[in-house]
Amino acid sequence: MLLDGHSMAYRAFYALPVENFNTTTGQPTNAVYGFASMLANTVRDERPTHLAVAFDLSRQTFRSAEFPDYKANRAKTPDEFRSQVPLIGELLDAMSIPRLTVEGFEADDIIATLATAAEAAGFEVLIVTGDRDSLQLVSEHTTVLYPTKGVSELTRYTPEKVQEKYGVTPRQYPDLAALRGDPSDNLPGIPGVGEKTAAKWVNQFGSFDELVTRADEVKGKIGEKLREHLDSVKRNRVLTELVRDVELPLGVPELARGAFDREAVGRIMEALEFRNPNFRERVHGIDPSGAETAAETSAAPGPEVDGELLTVPGALAAWLDEHGKGLVAVAAVYEWALGAGRVQEIALATADTAAWFDPAGLEEADDRALTDWLADPTRPKALHIAKHVMRAFAEQGWQIAGVAADTALAAYLEKPGRRTFTLDVLAEEYLARSLAPAAEVETGQLSFDAEEEDTTAGARSLMTQARAILDLAALFETRLAEVGAVGLFHDMELPIAELLARMERFGIAADRAWLEGLEAQFAAEIQRCVEEAHAAAGHPFNLGSPKQLQEILFGELGLPKTKKIKTGYTTDADALTWLATQTTNELPVILLRHRDQAKLRTTVEGLLKTVSPQGRIHTTFNQMVAATGRLSSEGPNLQNIPVRTEEGRAIRRAFVVGEGYESLLTADYSQIELRIMAHLSEDAALIEAFASGEDLHTTVASQVFEVPGDRVDAEMRRKIKAMSYGLAYGLSAYGLSQQLGIKPAEAQGLMDTYFERFGGVRDYLQNVVEEARAVGYTETLLGRRRYLPDLTSDNRQRREMAERMALNAPIQGSAADIVKIAMLKVDRALAEAKLSSRMLLQVHDEIVLELAPGEREQVETLVREQMADAYPLRAPLDVSVGVGANWEAAAH
Repeated sequence: MLLDGHSMAYRAFYALPVENFNTTTGQPTNAVYGFASMLANTVRDERPTHLAVAFDLSRQTFRSAEFPDYKANRAKTPDEFRSQVPLIGELLDAMSIPRLTVEGFEADDIIATLATAAEAAGFEVLIVTGDRDSLQLVSEHTTVLYPTKGVSELTRYTPEKVQEKYGVTPRQYPDLAALRGDPSDNLPGIPGVGEKTAAKWVNQFGSFDELVTRADEVKGKIGEKLREHLDSVKRNRVLTELVRDVELPLGVPELARGAFDREAVGRIMEALEFRNPNFRERVHGIDPSGAETAAETSAAPGPEVDGELLTVPGALAAWLDEHGKGLVAVAAVYEWALGAGRVQEIALATADTAAWFDPAGLEEADDRALTDWLADPTRPKALHIAKHVMRAFAEQGWQIAGVAADTALAAYLEKPGRRTFTLDVLAEEYLARSLAPAAEVETGQLSFDAEEEDTTAGARSLMTQARAILDLAALFETRLAEVGAVGLFHDMELPIAELLARMERFGIAADRAWLEGLEAQFAAEIQRCVEEAHAAAGHPFNLGSPKQLQEILFGELGLPKTKKIKTGYTTDADALTWLATQTTNELPVILLRHRDQAKLRTTVEGLLKTVSPQGRIHTTFNQMVAATGRLSSEGPNLQNIPVRTEEGRAIRRAFVVGEGYESLLTADYSQIELRIMAHLSEDAALIEAFASGEDLHTTVASQVFEVPGDRVDAEMRRKIKAMSYGLAYGLSAYGLSQQLGIKPAEAQGLMDTYFERFGGVRDYLQNVVEEARAVGYTETLLGRRRYLPDLTSDNRQRREMAERMALNAPIQGSAADIVKIAMLKVDRALAEAKLSSRMLLQVHDEIVLELAPGEREQVETLVREQMADAYPLRAPLDVSVGVGANWEAAAH
């Protein structure tokens, strides 16, 4: 089997959306994933004994020397694809699959050479490629597998299939291709001559050479066209013929499949964050050595669970009394939607035993024993995604205290960049243990009557999960100590999970009528934009169709061309914004307005769907998404609600104070990231700028531009603000130039002047990357680590992306940690003061509380004190507070 590496990787790149395949360091992986998946499936199905992958080395080949315009029409290779080719090479090396390149030749020529040699040696040959030129290699012993849908469906081209599809034999295919031309290779054909006419000529005259010799016999205008273009089609014929005698470093015998370096394959998959067990198993499954380890492929079942079904009255109370004093793992089958939460089954496990019971069948004494045990903070419990369990159990009237371990949160702190935290994946990865349904696992020690078989299977499966939680909890205690995260885990993340569970249950009141009015307003504005756009274009069109937009903007209206992409010229928001500055035509501005209004309407529609019958919106907070430790939310995503526009702020007015409460209070930190940067860099000038009490950006601009403070204009302040925040997020001079709309040289000069004034910031930014490169990770003020292996990568793009993250992670991560500390301090202070006010939301660096009647002054003082005291920075934390009847009115 011979594969055209570039061809198949390109197809994988465009078959899988790149935005869905990125590592936490920003490295795209869709081409690698798609290529590896296609390779694994095809090798599994075809079982070749010899295997190689050929790649193009560059576009400079003997063909481009013969015809300089050869492939000259192809767009620049996307950076997102280019950075993945070396990664595919690394994976192939680890899989012991030879990869071949030859200067001056294309992958097709390498494949043609190997296929010819293999056929002569008596092999059956399969060629996997998306290049039709390889069809000329098809014979009784060589088949081309050509992708017809992404890389998942391959069509087998035999001699009969080539004849059926193109009307010529494989040997005649280059003749057909020369006459037809090939737009993808920029080889011009004969005007008016398609595949059918070309095939007719080839069959009529027997060969291309014969057709050229007897070209005068082709009558009519089509014959004239043939004769006019004879020189170009003769050149095409030379270029489409594949070379079958390229000098190669390896011959067919050296392509025999060898055993994987399984450790190297595992390292690469982990670095690329390919953690899907099915994917990993498919890739490992084609290792010809057949060597399998439980951790790498199909994990083994866990230890047999010696458990019991607690089905008689008093059994649960007795079990808890005997076994419930030490660490107990809790696994449950539950739904945790507000008002619909229902716990269907619960399993408990200790190091020595396990138990299962149905909560619905508990009698009063057992229910009381369970309630008391769950709420007892001296009884340690291990859970998986504790916040979800707390939400579900609360619907049953059970409060959980004494959570000593959360295996999902622990996995997040150990590897904050991972994507998957499901229990089965963690058990497979860390314990080499399968949590397959009971029917798929050998029977353990439980034995029941036949009529109880279904219940038994479910009970055994859930007890197996509980035992896995227990074992993972023990393992992660060691792992967390190794990464210095024990304090973060017990003092911050576990308490925050409990607080977030309460906040999710509280929700926030919503004004449905206001939202419905906004939805109608945005819908009307969208329609107005459509009508204006149709008038500007002179005819109706679909504003959501990139193809129609391209035709109108760059064809009919002749506007300046934007960035070239595969389908033409981009019409994304950045391109439209640029176009608006390059033309007096109003269409780009109308299109931007239409998109903005459509986005706002979508946001409002999403909010309306989440308003509960009780009139409150209950978002779900995510602790384990952002590698920096920042919280996010979903269902709805409250971070999506814009705050910088009047229309966006209007949406915030829909979040109102609830019945029984007096008002909402919002509090956040002023310029927390810049204060952290001042603290970490110990830059005296920047710390003094904060201490002055004046507007920070004006003070800094005064120093950078060397003008008095009252001479700093809005543009100066804007530039300094963009740069100050940009430096905290790893912004380059080019990025700053794009953001400010200035030339890169001017942006670099601005940064140089800034660093002259604030040398401590410059030194810190340089040192933090070098220190991270030396130890492999960055660290926040509270010790949260972010591992960045790409800091030492040979791939420049991956390395630079990791360097930007090394700049950003300590600052953004420290801000996230400080906000969490503040939330916990405020929550504890409210409880100690026995106040009824409560925390509802955390969005970005802002917290929102609902104030009980008569508590405003006390809560405002408490919030300011607790938040300001969250962490002792050299540039002290500054807290802003506002109060109002809705979220927007409470802004400050």
